[in-house]
Amino acid sequence: MNQSSINLIFQLLKKLTILDDILEAEAFEKYLQTQYIGQKRFSLEGGETIIPCLHTIIEKCSGLNIQEIVMGMAHRGRLNVLANILGKSYDFIFHEFSENYVPETIHGDGDVKYHLGYESQLNTSSGETINFYLAANPSHLEAVNPVVEGRARARQRIIGDLERKKVLPILIHGDAAFAGQGIVSEVLNLSKLKGYTTGGTLHFIINNQIGFTTDPSEARSSRYCTDVAKMIEAPIFHVNGDDPLAMVYVTEMALAYRQKFSQDVVIDMYCYRRHGHNEVDEPTFTQPLLYERISQHPLISETLSNQLIEEGVLDEIESELKKNKFKKKLDVAFANSKKKGLKSHENKSTKFQGSDAIFQSPYSFRSIKTKVKKDTLDKVVQALTSYPNHLSLNQKNNPST
Repeated sequence: MNQSSINLIFQLLKKLTILDDILEAEAFEKYLQTQYIGQKRFSLEGGETIIPCLHTIIEKCSGLNIQEIVMGMAHRGRLNVLANILGKSYDFIFHEFSENYVPETIHGDGDVKYHLGYESQLNTSSGETINFYLAANPSHLEAVNPVVEGRARARQRIIGDLERKKVLPILIHGDAAFAGQGIVSEVLNLSKLKGYTTGGTLHFIINNQIGFTTDPSEARSSRYCTDVAKMIEAPIFHVNGDDPLAMVYVTEMALAYRQKFSQDVVIDMYCYRRHGHNEVDEPTFTQPLLYERISQHPLISETLSNQLIEEGVLDEIESELKKNKFKKKLDVAFANSKKKGLKSHENKSTKFQGSDAIFQSPYSFRSIKTKVKKDTLDKVVQALTSYPNHLSLNQKNNPST
Protein backbone atom coordinates (compact mmCIF):
# COMPACT_ATOMS: atom_id res chain seq x y z
CA MET A 1 0.00 0.00 0.00
CA ASN A 2 1.52 3.34 -1.04
CA GLN A 3 1.64 6.49 1.06
CA SER A 4 -1.21 8.22 -0.79
CA SER A 5 -3.52 5.27 -0.05
CA ILE A 6 -2.53 5.34 3.62
CA ASN A 7 -3.21 9.08 3.77
CA LEU A 8 -6.60 8.59 2.13
CA ILE A 9 -7.61 5.91 4.67
CA PHE A 10 -6.41 8.13 7.48
CA GLN A 11 -8.54 11.04 6.23
CA LEU A 12 -11.62 8.79 5.90
CA LEU A 13 -11.19 7.49 9.45
CA LYS A 14 -10.72 11.03 10.68
CA LYS A 15 -14.03 12.11 9.13
CA LEU A 16 -15.83 9.16 10.70
CA THR A 17 -14.30 9.98 14.09
CA ILE A 18 -15.52 13.56 13.81
CA LEU A 19 -19.01 12.28 12.95
CA ASP A 20 -18.94 9.96 15.98
CA ASP A 21 -18.03 12.91 18.23
CA ILE A 22 -20.93 14.97 16.86
CA LEU A 23 -23.41 12.10 17.15
CA GLU A 24 -22.39 11.35 20.72
CA ALA A 25 -22.61 15.02 21.72
CA GLU A 26 -26.07 15.35 20.14
CA ALA A 27 -27.31 12.09 21.65
CA PHE A 28 -26.23 13.17 25.13
CA GLU A 29 -28.07 16.51 24.92
CA LYS A 30 -31.20 14.94 23.43
CA TYR A 31 -31.23 12.31 26.15
CA LEU A 32 -31.04 14.94 28.91
CA GLN A 33 -33.82 16.92 27.22
CA THR A 34 -36.00 13.80 27.10
CA GLN A 35 -35.37 12.48 30.59
CA TYR A 36 -35.14 15.74 32.54
CA ILE A 37 -37.68 18.06 30.97
CA GLY A 38 -37.57 21.58 32.35
CA GLN A 39 -34.26 21.17 34.21
CA LYS A 40 -31.54 23.69 33.42
CA ARG A 41 -28.37 22.34 31.82
CA PHE A 42 -27.25 25.10 29.40
CA SER A 43 -27.35 22.82 26.39
CA LEU A 44 -24.60 22.71 23.76
CA GLU A 45 -27.18 22.00 21.03
CA GLY A 46 -26.21 23.94 17.94
CA GLY A 47 -22.57 24.14 19.00
CA GLU A 48 -21.67 20.43 19.25
CA THR A 49 -18.76 20.97 16.84
CA ILE A 50 -16.66 22.11 19.80
CA ILE A 51 -16.41 18.45 20.93
CA PRO A 52 -14.42 17.13 17.92
CA CYS A 53 -12.29 20.28 18.08
CA LEU A 54 -11.28 19.53 21.68
CA HIS A 55 -10.63 15.89 20.79
CA THR A 56 -8.41 17.07 17.94
CA ILE A 57 -6.37 19.24 20.31
CA ILE A 58 -5.85 16.31 22.66
CA GLU A 59 -4.73 14.07 19.79
CA LYS A 60 -2.32 16.70 18.47
CA CYS A 61 -0.73 17.40 21.86
CA SER A 62 1.82 14.57 21.79
CA GLY A 63 3.20 15.62 18.40
CA LEU A 64 3.57 19.22 19.62
CA ASN A 65 5.15 18.29 22.99
CA ILE A 66 2.12 19.50 24.98
CA GLN A 67 1.80 17.55 28.23
CA GLU A 68 -0.98 19.40 30.03
CA ILE A 69 -4.11 21.41 29.22
CA VAL A 70 -5.73 23.92 31.57
CA MET A 71 -9.18 24.96 30.37
CA GLY A 72 -11.91 27.33 31.47
CA MET A 73 -15.43 27.74 30.13
CA ALA A 74 -18.83 29.07 31.10
CA HIS A 75 -21.96 26.94 31.61
CA ARG A 76 -22.97 26.28 28.00
CA GLY A 77 -21.87 22.81 27.00
CA ARG A 78 -19.98 22.09 30.22
CA LEU A 79 -21.88 18.87 30.96
CA ASN A 80 -21.16 17.65 27.43
CA VAL A 81 -17.46 18.47 27.83
CA LEU A 82 -17.35 16.74 31.21
CA ALA A 83 -18.90 13.59 29.73
CA ASN A 84 -17.43 13.40 26.24
CA ILE A 85 -14.01 14.98 26.76
CA LEU A 86 -12.98 14.50 30.37
CA GLY A 87 -14.63 11.11 30.87
CA LYS A 88 -16.99 11.89 33.75
CA SER A 89 -19.43 9.00 33.70
CA TYR A 90 -22.90 9.41 32.23
CA ASP A 91 -24.16 7.46 35.27
CA PHE A 92 -23.15 10.11 37.75
CA ILE A 93 -24.23 13.04 35.58
CA PHE A 94 -27.69 11.46 35.34
CA HIS A 95 -27.59 10.86 39.09
CA GLU A 96 -26.95 14.59 39.65
CA PHE A 97 -30.20 15.35 37.79
CA SER A 98 -32.15 12.96 39.98
CA GLU A 99 -34.81 14.36 42.30
CA ASN A 100 -33.29 12.21 45.05
CA TYR A 101 -29.80 13.64 44.63
CA VAL A 102 -28.41 15.58 47.59
CA PRO A 103 -24.72 16.43 47.20
CA GLU A 104 -22.51 15.64 50.18
CA THR A 105 -21.20 19.16 50.54
CA ILE A 106 -21.49 22.23 52.72
CA HIS A 107 -22.29 24.23 49.57
CA GLY A 108 -25.79 22.79 49.09
CA ASP A 109 -27.24 21.77 45.75
CA GLY A 110 -29.11 23.53 42.93
CA ASP A 111 -27.31 24.51 39.73
CA VAL A 112 -23.87 23.44 40.91
CA LYS A 113 -23.44 20.61 38.38
CA TYR A 114 -22.62 22.91 35.49
CA HIS A 115 -20.18 25.01 37.56
CA LEU A 116 -17.97 22.06 38.45
CA GLY A 117 -14.31 21.59 37.61
CA TYR A 118 -12.69 18.26 36.85
CA GLU A 119 -9.31 16.64 36.28
CA SER A 120 -8.48 13.76 33.96
CA GLN A 121 -5.58 11.86 32.49
CA LEU A 122 -6.48 11.31 28.83
CA ASN A 123 -4.77 8.82 26.54
CA THR A 124 -4.11 9.71 22.91
CA SER A 125 -4.17 7.21 20.05
CA SER A 126 -0.35 7.33 20.01
CA GLY A 127 -0.22 6.10 23.61
CA GLU A 128 0.72 9.44 25.20
CA THR A 129 -0.98 10.71 28.35
CA ILE A 130 -2.30 14.28 28.62
CA ASN A 131 -3.23 15.83 31.96
CA PHE A 132 -6.42 17.84 31.49
CA TYR A 133 -7.60 20.34 34.12
CA LEU A 134 -11.03 21.98 33.78
CA ALA A 135 -11.37 24.91 36.20
CA ALA A 136 -14.57 25.40 38.19
CA ASN A 137 -16.48 28.53 37.18
CA PRO A 138 -18.95 30.81 38.98
CA SER A 139 -21.91 32.53 37.38
CA HIS A 140 -19.85 35.53 36.26
CA LEU A 141 -18.97 33.86 32.96
CA GLU A 142 -15.52 35.23 32.14
CA ALA A 143 -14.25 35.36 35.74
CA VAL A 144 -12.50 32.06 35.13
CA ASN A 145 -10.12 33.60 32.54
CA PRO A 146 -7.40 34.91 34.90
CA VAL A 147 -7.80 31.77 37.02
CA VAL A 148 -6.94 29.58 34.03
CA GLU A 149 -3.98 31.77 33.04
CA GLY A 150 -2.62 31.76 36.58
CA ARG A 151 -3.11 28.03 36.92
CA ALA A 152 -1.44 27.38 33.57
CA ARG A 153 1.54 29.56 34.50
CA ALA A 154 1.83 27.76 37.83
CA ARG A 155 1.83 24.38 36.07
CA GLN A 156 4.52 25.66 33.70
CA ARG A 157 6.68 26.65 36.64
CA ILE A 158 6.08 23.39 38.49
CA ILE A 159 7.15 21.19 35.57
CA GLY A 160 10.00 23.49 34.48
CA ASP A 161 8.36 24.57 31.25
CA LEU A 162 10.59 27.60 30.64
CA GLU A 163 9.53 27.97 26.98
CA ARG A 164 5.83 27.67 27.93
CA LYS A 165 5.20 25.03 25.27
CA LYS A 166 4.22 22.04 27.43
CA VAL A 167 1.17 23.53 29.18
CA LEU A 168 -1.65 24.84 26.97
CA PRO A 169 -4.34 27.20 28.31
CA ILE A 170 -7.72 27.01 26.52
CA LEU A 171 -10.62 29.39 27.11
CA ILE A 172 -14.12 28.82 25.73
CA HIS A 173 -16.25 31.96 25.63
CA GLY A 174 -19.73 33.03 24.68
CA ASP A 175 -19.99 35.73 22.02
CA ALA A 176 -21.86 38.30 24.13
CA ALA A 177 -19.61 37.74 27.16
CA PHE A 178 -16.40 37.99 25.11
CA ALA A 179 -17.44 41.38 23.77
CA GLY A 180 -19.21 42.62 26.88
CA GLN A 181 -17.18 41.69 29.95
CA GLY A 182 -14.20 43.86 30.74
CA ILE A 183 -12.19 41.09 32.32
CA VAL A 184 -11.68 39.66 28.80
CA SER A 185 -9.74 42.71 27.61
CA GLU A 186 -7.87 42.87 30.92
CA VAL A 187 -6.59 39.32 30.51
CA LEU A 188 -5.73 39.91 26.84
CA ASN A 189 -3.82 43.04 27.87
CA LEU A 190 -1.62 40.99 30.23
CA SER A 191 -1.02 38.17 27.75
CA LYS A 192 2.28 39.44 26.36
CA LEU A 193 3.79 40.81 29.56
CA LYS A 194 6.81 38.94 30.89
CA GLY A 195 5.35 38.58 34.36
CA TYR A 196 2.04 37.13 33.19
CA THR A 197 2.42 35.41 29.82
CA THR A 198 1.53 31.74 29.47
CA GLY A 199 2.94 31.33 25.97
CA GLY A 200 -0.34 31.99 24.19
CA THR A 201 -3.93 30.93 24.85
CA LEU A 202 -6.27 29.14 22.45
CA HIS A 203 -9.65 30.93 22.54
CA PHE A 204 -12.89 29.40 21.24
CA ILE A 205 -16.02 31.53 20.90
CA ILE A 206 -19.24 29.51 20.88
CA ASN A 207 -20.94 32.25 18.89
CA ASN A 208 -24.66 31.47 18.96
CA GLN A 209 -25.31 35.06 17.84
CA ILE A 210 -27.46 36.04 20.79
CA GLY A 211 -26.76 37.15 24.35
CA PHE A 212 -29.54 35.84 26.58
CA THR A 213 -32.27 37.63 24.55
CA THR A 214 -30.20 40.40 22.92
CA ASP A 215 -29.29 40.59 19.23
CA PRO A 216 -25.64 41.42 18.40
CA SER A 217 -26.79 44.68 16.75
CA GLU A 218 -28.03 45.85 20.14
CA ALA A 219 -25.20 44.42 22.23
CA ARG A 220 -21.96 45.84 20.80
CA SER A 221 -20.56 48.59 18.57
CA SER A 222 -18.05 46.42 16.70
CA ARG A 223 -18.87 44.19 13.76
CA TYR A 224 -17.48 41.02 15.34
CA CYS A 225 -17.60 39.96 18.97
CA THR A 226 -13.90 39.07 18.64
CA ASP A 227 -12.77 42.57 17.65
CA VAL A 228 -11.53 43.15 21.20
CA ALA A 229 -8.75 40.62 20.47
CA LYS A 230 -7.35 42.95 17.81
CA MET A 231 -5.77 44.94 20.66
CA ILE A 232 -3.03 42.30 20.83
CA GLU A 233 -3.07 41.55 17.08
CA ALA A 234 -4.15 37.96 17.70
CA PRO A 235 -5.12 35.94 14.61
CA ILE A 236 -8.91 35.56 14.46
CA PHE A 237 -10.62 32.80 12.45
CA HIS A 238 -14.35 33.07 11.72
CA VAL A 239 -15.64 29.57 10.95
CA ASN A 240 -19.04 27.99 10.26
CA GLY A 241 -19.92 25.72 13.20
CA ASP A 242 -22.14 23.65 10.90
CA ASP A 243 -18.96 22.52 9.09
CA PRO A 244 -17.08 20.32 11.60
CA LEU A 245 -14.39 19.38 9.06
CA ALA A 246 -13.51 23.04 8.53
CA MET A 247 -13.58 23.69 12.29
CA VAL A 248 -11.20 20.81 12.98
CA TYR A 249 -8.85 22.00 10.22
CA VAL A 250 -8.76 25.54 11.65
CA THR A 251 -8.25 24.16 15.18
CA GLU A 252 -5.18 22.25 14.02
CA MET A 253 -3.82 25.36 12.33
CA ALA A 254 -4.49 27.57 15.38
CA LEU A 255 -2.81 25.09 17.71
CA ALA A 256 0.27 24.90 15.47
CA TYR A 257 0.41 28.71 15.37
CA ARG A 258 0.30 28.95 19.15
CA GLN A 259 3.12 26.45 19.53
CA LYS A 260 5.24 28.16 16.89
CA PHE A 261 4.78 31.81 17.88
CA SER A 262 3.64 31.64 21.55
CA GLN A 263 0.73 33.98 20.85
CA ASP A 264 -3.00 33.95 21.56
CA VAL A 265 -5.26 32.66 18.77
CA VAL A 266 -9.04 33.15 18.53
CA ILE A 267 -11.51 30.83 16.76
CA ASP A 268 -14.94 32.40 16.32
CA MET A 269 -17.35 29.48 15.74
CA TYR A 270 -20.57 30.80 14.23
CA CYS A 271 -23.42 28.52 15.34
CA TYR A 272 -26.82 28.81 17.01
CA ARG A 273 -28.61 27.99 20.27
CA ARG A 274 -31.39 25.47 19.81
CA HIS A 275 -33.13 26.30 23.11
CA GLY A 276 -33.36 29.46 25.17
CA HIS A 277 -30.65 30.89 27.39
CA ASN A 278 -31.40 27.85 29.52
CA GLU A 279 -34.02 25.15 29.17
CA VAL A 280 -36.50 27.03 31.39
CA ASP A 281 -36.37 30.11 29.15
CA GLU A 282 -38.87 30.21 26.24
CA PRO A 283 -37.01 31.93 23.37
CA THR A 284 -40.00 32.31 21.03
CA PHE A 285 -41.39 35.04 23.32
CA THR A 286 -38.46 37.35 22.57
CA GLN A 287 -37.05 35.95 19.28
CA PRO A 288 -39.99 34.41 17.38
CA LEU A 289 -38.57 34.75 13.85
CA LEU A 290 -35.10 33.52 14.75
CA TYR A 291 -36.40 30.48 16.59
CA GLU A 292 -38.81 29.58 13.83
CA ARG A 293 -35.77 29.25 11.56
CA ILE A 294 -33.76 27.38 14.20
CA SER A 295 -36.57 24.85 14.68
CA GLN A 296 -36.27 23.95 10.99
CA HIS A 297 -32.47 23.94 10.90
CA PRO A 298 -30.94 20.46 10.42
CA LEU A 299 -28.70 18.87 13.03
CA ILE A 300 -24.96 19.10 12.44
CA SER A 301 -24.79 15.29 12.28
CA GLU A 302 -27.40 15.22 9.50
CA THR A 303 -25.45 17.66 7.36
CA LEU A 304 -22.16 15.84 7.92
CA SER A 305 -23.71 12.38 7.44
CA ASN A 306 -25.24 13.43 4.12
CA GLN A 307 -21.88 14.81 3.03
CA LEU A 308 -20.08 11.57 3.91
CA ILE A 309 -22.79 9.48 2.21
CA GLU A 310 -22.34 11.52 -0.95
CA GLU A 311 -18.57 10.97 -0.74
CA GLY A 312 -19.07 7.22 -0.32
CA VAL A 313 -17.47 7.20 3.13
CA LEU A 314 -20.70 6.14 4.86
CA ASP A 315 -24.10 4.71 3.98
CA GLU A 316 -27.49 5.43 5.54
CA ILE A 317 -27.64 2.11 7.42
CA GLU A 318 -24.27 2.76 9.07
CA SER A 319 -25.41 6.25 10.02
CA GLU A 320 -28.51 4.88 11.79
CA LEU A 321 -26.47 2.16 13.51
CA LYS A 322 -24.15 4.79 14.94
CA LYS A 323 -27.08 6.75 16.38
CA ASN A 324 -28.59 3.62 17.94
CA LYS A 325 -25.24 2.63 19.46
CA PHE A 326 -24.98 5.88 21.44
CA LYS A 327 -28.63 5.69 22.48
CA LYS A 328 -28.08 2.20 23.95
CA LYS A 329 -25.00 3.39 25.84
CA LEU A 330 -27.03 6.18 27.43
CA ASP A 331 -29.88 3.80 28.30
CA VAL A 332 -27.46 1.59 30.23
CA ALA A 333 -26.00 4.60 32.05
CA PHE A 334 -29.47 5.90 32.90
CA ALA A 335 -30.40 2.53 34.41
CA ASN A 336 -27.17 2.49 36.43
CA SER A 337 -27.88 5.98 37.74
CA LYS A 338 -31.04 4.66 39.40
CA LYS A 339 -29.19 2.05 41.41
CA LYS A 340 -28.87 2.55 45.13
CA GLY A 341 -25.49 3.28 46.66
CA LEU A 342 -24.18 5.65 43.99
CA LYS A 343 -21.87 7.87 46.01
CA SER A 344 -20.25 11.12 45.00
CA HIS A 345 -16.84 10.38 46.50
CA GLU A 346 -16.62 6.67 47.35
CA ASN A 347 -17.27 5.00 44.00
CA LYS A 348 -14.36 5.96 41.76
CA SER A 349 -15.46 3.66 38.94
CA THR A 350 -18.70 5.64 38.73
CA LYS A 351 -17.61 9.18 39.40
CA PHE A 352 -14.06 9.33 38.15
CA GLN A 353 -14.13 6.91 35.25
CA GLY A 354 -11.25 7.92 33.00
CA SER A 355 -10.06 10.49 35.53
CA ASP A 356 -7.16 10.80 37.93
CA ALA A 357 -8.98 13.41 40.00
CA ILE A 358 -8.90 12.93 43.75
CA PHE A 359 -11.81 15.30 44.19
CA GLN A 360 -14.44 17.13 42.22
CA SER A 361 -14.92 20.55 43.70
CA PRO A 362 -17.04 21.32 45.60
CA TYR A 363 -18.24 17.80 46.42
CA SER A 364 -15.40 16.49 48.54
CA PHE A 365 -13.75 18.28 51.42
CA ARG A 366 -10.93 16.46 53.12
CA SER A 367 -10.07 17.46 56.66
CA ILE A 368 -6.63 19.08 56.73
CA LYS A 369 -4.74 19.71 59.96
CA THR A 370 -3.59 23.33 60.07
CA LYS A 371 -2.21 23.36 63.62
CA VAL A 372 1.48 24.27 64.03
CA LYS A 373 3.74 24.57 67.05
CA LYS A 374 4.15 27.94 68.78
CA ASP A 375 7.91 27.83 68.18
CA THR A 376 7.27 27.56 64.46
CA LEU A 377 4.95 30.58 64.51
CA ASP A 378 7.51 32.59 66.51
CA LYS A 379 10.17 31.74 63.93
CA VAL A 380 7.91 32.83 61.05
CA VAL A 381 6.97 36.12 62.76
CA GLN A 382 10.64 36.85 63.49
CA ALA A 383 11.56 36.25 59.86
CA LEU A 384 8.75 38.48 58.62
CA THR A 385 9.66 41.41 60.88
CA SER A 386 13.44 41.49 60.49
CA TYR A 387 15.95 42.18 57.72
CA PRO A 388 19.60 41.36 57.09
CA ASN A 389 22.21 43.72 58.59
CA HIS A 390 23.82 44.37 55.21
CA LEU A 391 20.55 45.65 53.71
CA SER A 392 20.30 49.43 53.47
CA LEU A 393 16.66 50.41 53.76
CA ASN A 394 15.08 53.43 52.09
CA GLN A 395 15.23 56.21 54.68
CA LYS A 396 11.66 57.30 53.93
CA ASN A 397 10.55 53.95 55.36
CA ASN A 398 13.11 53.96 58.18
CA PRO A 399 13.23 57.45 59.80
CA SER A 400 15.57 56.34 62.60
CA THR A 401 18.58 56.01 60.23
